[in-house]
Amino acid sequence: MKKLSMIILLTLSTLGALAYETYTTIKIPSHKHNEMSYQIAWCKKHNGIIEYENPDKTRVDCLTELYAVEFDFYNKWAESIGQALYYGFMTGKRPKVVLILENQKWQMVYYNRILKLSEIYNFDVEYVTNDILNLDENGKCFNKECKCYKNDYSQQDK
Repeated sequence: MKKLSMIILLTLSTLGALAYETYTTIKIPSHKHNEMSYQIAWCKKHNGIIEYENPDKTRVDCLTELYAVEFDFYNKWAESIGQALYYGFMTGKRPKVVLILENQKWQMVYYNRILKLSEIYNFDVEYVTNDILNLDENGKCFNKECKCYKNDYSQQDK
């Protein structure tokens, strides 16, 4: 019995250490521009209301004449679907996800996942890239509140 207890204890300790190591080494994506910068650019282009507040105090990223739009970066693709569907329900507008792709080449897989589900669950989806931000020669966007003004990324990309 002591031998079995020791084996269980060692196994649990090893698993705990592995879980801790995995948890502490997970890299959270860092984005050069805030979600809000993409949201403002797209919403202005589509004559929408930015951060429309629903009666339950949830906020639609952009409400247009036709759509309740949720913006998210590629790494939050699954979350964006639920939010868009809920905001569509709350507003009576058609749900739409606008996925932010900073590297189209390898992030397109996330857009394609949403696209497949949009056909099944009847919502719209599109993606935006940095092109919508009209970046200047230093890689900064129009939104002075964006983190591109708080961090100097111009030297990191070289």
